[in-house]
Amino acid sequence: VKALLTMCGIVKMAEVTVSAQKSSLADCSERVSLCCRALLDPKAKALLKETLLSEGKVSFASFLKHVQDKDGDGDKEESKEEIVAAQADDLIHFRQLRSLTAQGGDLDLDDGSDLARATGYADGGSLLSNELSHVYQLSGFADPVYAEAFVTVHDYDILLEILVINRTPNTLSNLTVELSTMGDMKIVERPQSQTIGPLDQMTIRASIKVSSTETGHIFGTIVYEDATTQEKGYVNLNDIHMDIMDYIRPATCTDEVFRSMWAEFEWENKVAISTSIKDLVEFLDHIVTSTNMSCLTPHDRNEKGSFLAANLYAKSVFGEDALVNVSVEKKDDNDGKLAGYIRIRSKTQGIALSLGDRITSVQRGLQPNKKQ
Repeated sequence: VKALLTMCGIVKMAEVTVSAQKSSLADCSERVSLCCRALLDPKAKALLKETLLSEGKVSFASFLKHVQDKDGDGDKEESKEEIVAAQADDLIHFRQLRSLTAQGGDLDLDDGSDLARATGYADGGSLLSNELSHVYQLSGFADPVYAEAFVTVHDYDILLEILVINRTPNTLSNLTVELSTMGDMKIVERPQSQTIGPLDQMTIRASIKVSSTETGHIFGTIVYEDATTQEKGYVNLNDIHMDIMDYIRPATCTDEVFRSMWAEFEWENKVAISTSIKDLVEFLDHIVTSTNMSCLTPHDRNEKGSFLAANLYAKSVFGEDALVNVSVEKKDDNDGKLAGYIRIRSKTQGIALSLGDRITSVQRGLQPNKKQ
């Protein structure tokens, strides 16, 4: 009887609390009602005794273990970051300030390793593959001027290195690459006019500033004048699609901070799940990998169920927060296909829309590969 009176007092206290804390009233009432029923109903007591006394402790212990493992991984990452690559008092060699004896045959054979240390790339193969993935073909092989761009993204800056090849037997004068941007991008350094000889090539550079995390487009036209015929020519360039994944970095936060930001952020994008993946955990892993986010919700990979809900979190290089909630259900009446929604919230509209487009394209793009 004392236990029942105590639980009723807890519910009464939750009802009279201030409005800011009333969000937990429904959960409190439901939980206390279940406990009262377990004490008063013998059948309910027999069914819930094992769950309340044993399985609840096991679930809470596994949750604490997951939290400790996550903290341990964070400590390991911090220890990895503390590895010193070079000492503060190490000498810095400037090749431009060396004596002229190097011109007499004293070769510096350590250029490759010095460059690797300076750029942070120890593996040349990974560097090459990374560069090739950021090369965009701007014009066709049959065009009089062939162009392709190598895009380097470094936080707030985008550097374009445009390779221009004259495929005609004539000299092209006043060749200009006119660029325009769509989105929160601003061209800082526009390419200058150039003169390129017959079947010659050159590299033209342009610099672009980025101010926010959203999908942007870079498009333009090559304008030139044939020095022989004095005719002007135009070549329309393909768009360069700047991927939002270049700015997204995985991050972690507590559940309380996640819920606080979820209630605060006003921009939401809701994406319906449409995929051929049949497994819930496999679909979650695919979304986490494709969006470069971290999963905050612990889940048992060996446990099979028909419903899965998880929270994902990431930060952009500009300090913007991206929140994602995945609610997916495996329906038996739909040939085992997954259904549900992915909700994205952020403080700005651009990151919510861009991340939604990314998720939509990724889950649909996987279908042909799965069918094969």
